[in-house]
Amino acid sequence: MTESYFDWTQGLFDPTRIFDKPEALGGVRVLELTTLILGPTAADFLGEFGAEVIKVELPPRGDTMRYVTPEATFWKNAALGFFPENHSKYHVGIDLHTEEGKDLFKQLAGRSDILVENFRAGTLDQWGIGYRQLSALNRRLIYVAASGFGQWGPFSLGRASYDGVAQTVSGMVGITGFPERPPILCGIYIGDWFGGLLAATAALVAFHHRTKTGEGQFIDYAQSEGLIRSLDWTWLRHGLTGQDRGPAGNRDEALVPAGIFRCRDGFVAVAAPRDEEFQGLCVAMGEPELAKDGRFAALPARQQPAHADLLLKRIGSWARERTRSEIEGLAEKFGFAAAPVVSAEDRYRDEHLRARGTVWAYEDPVYGPMVEHGPAPKLSQTPGRIRWSAKPVGWHNEEILLRLLGLSQARLRELEAKKVVGKWADVTGAKPPDDWTP
Repeated sequence: MTESYFDWTQGLFDPTRIFDKPEALGGVRVLELTTLILGPTAADFLGEFGAEVIKVELPPRGDTMRYVTPEATFWKNAALGFFPENHSKYHVGIDLHTEEGKDLFKQLAGRSDILVENFRAGTLDQWGIGYRQLSALNRRLIYVAASGFGQWGPFSLGRASYDGVAQTVSGMVGITGFPERPPILCGIYIGDWFGGLLAATAALVAFHHRTKTGEGQFIDYAQSEGLIRSLDWTWLRHGLTGQDRGPAGNRDEALVPAGIFRCRDGFVAVAAPRDEEFQGLCVAMGEPELAKDGRFAALPARQQPAHADLLLKRIGSWARERTRSEIEGLAEKFGFAAAPVVSAEDRYRDEHLRARGTVWAYEDPVYGPMVEHGPAPKLSQTPGRIRWSAKPVGWHNEEILLRLLGLSQARLRELEAKKVVGKWADVTGAKPPDDWTP
């Protein structure tokens, strides 16, 4: 082998060849009836790898997330918060309060492999389009019900949930922030995004089971429980020792030293938990003798709170006299980990991320030049991709209802006149760009 490993992998995963390769979930149809982020994200992850995702919204205003955008910032009448979890979807507007609307939805469910919904527990069952009703029509249907607290249990009945609530109930908020200060929410909707990933994973597990048995199933995903699963040793420690875990600020209690430190020109993350890494950090700091000090020489000693406090103060004093790039250079030279705390602009312009397709720049026929997050996992044979951006309410009514359900143009016009099927309201968030023409 004369070709270097890095040249070989770059060619294997070449982003310019993505659209020449097949999609792993091509031919899989996902029916989505969701709002905000948790449910849409689960369907979006499946869509990135080729699933045909049909997003049903109640016209004319559609998904609540169409109006959730930072500081009321809209891009060509679309909410910035709506784009990230609604790639490559078909948008259909159906009023499910009507019997004819429910009948259309049942027809779509009958032709789908996976259904994702994230209404309050039991809502769709009350509407007559829940798992009990739809599985009778399509026994192969995999039905994902994502909610805050699950489809059953004392805390489930009628309760709404949002990401911040899930962070709180899970115990996540209780271990964030700094000691002696109020707790801090995560800076992103982590319960939604992590939850969407787990729900999509569960759907794929059920899909694999269906390939062997022919049977669909009901998946109950609770957002708060997903975050509990992410809290590493927090719950295990309490269960085995009775000790609770509190906030530790920008430091790691187990991997010592690891934390965020102020530099002359910003902040940097430094981590050197392995003894040989710590020895390199000590040399970089000009204090090689620290690596031989009994309080710091081995990781179990460094994990002792008093020793960790002292060590992190020493590293903090050293970092304040240097720039981020200096510390990065020293890390590369002496074998420990360091990286600057970066901004959105830094990531946007990052040549590494653009080369890998993580910063995904493309041309959308409605919104023009777009830049979004590309699929994170890179698959060599069936890579993920973004085909188009989110679209206004009901954008694909004709595409889905005529092609998939076989409605005639006359029947579609009749349903539109009855307001069973509809498109966008003339409000920012639901409608196309002002300069768009059919």
